[in-house]
Amino acid sequence: MKKGQVKWFNDAKGYGFIVTDEGQDIFVHYSEIQGFGHKTLIEGQEVEFEVSETDKGLQARNVVRL
Repeated sequence: MKKGQVKWFNDAKGYGFIVTDEGQDIFVHYSEIQGFGHKTLIEGQEVEFEVSETDKGLQARNVVRL
């Protein structure tokens, strides 16, 4: 699992980016946010996640809000 902070997240569109502790930008989709209810992230929020390679680049999986 990697750790990082939410760089930005568009609640209306359901996606955004996380920046890792190493400075790498990772795409995040709301469907990968763990938990119940409204799935959103707040700029600057600390998160833990897995990274997978897709045809469009790196994507965060199993995102847990810390």
